[in-house]
Amino acid sequence: MLLKVMQFYIPGFIKKKKLYELFRLTADAFQKEPPQMEGFSFAEGLTKYALFTKEQAEIYLQSGRSLDEVKQRLYQYSYIFGQSLKKSLHIVSWEEAITALKVIYKLIGIDFQYDRQGEFIIKQCFFSKYYSKEVCMLISSLDEGLAAGLSSGNRLCFKQRITEGSGSCKGYFSGEGLK
Repeated sequence: MLLKVMQFYIPGFIKKKKLYELFRLTADAFQKEPPQMEGFSFAEGLTKYALFTKEQAEIYLQSGRSLDEVKQRLYQYSYIFGQSLKKSLHIVSWEEAITALKVIYKLIGIDFQYDRQGEFIIKQCFFSKYYSKEVCMLISSLDEGLAAGLSSGNRLCFKQRITEGSGSCKGYFSGEGLK
């Protein structure tokens, strides 16, 4: 029931709260403090998030450190976030997990479409105007973890990305989660 309502309306304070949670888990994965969010609208906060993630990813990419460690933290923290959303939204089916993912992505400016053959396409992405290919590849660990948490283990796998010069992102789900 809650998931059906969310497809049409989510109060602003809930959107901001969930964005702050996403900000916090991302900052934790990079072992940084998130910027202050008080006084910002959701749209301003989303832009701050894009800039923060871009900056942190670029710093990490330029550091020469192994990406596996930060990718694992991004994945794990967003997986836990996805599991929490799954529980609070009472998601029990694959269709509900996909619906939740669509709603979440719509909120953050990502046009996510899914077909019944297990493939997805993203025609527009708010973050593509901020991220390079390398930053996108690193930050997409968040997407993989979120999807896995919502679906009990299914993982997003990208075949192409807007940030690589493609007109859209395309990919599929793999795993043994909800079906």
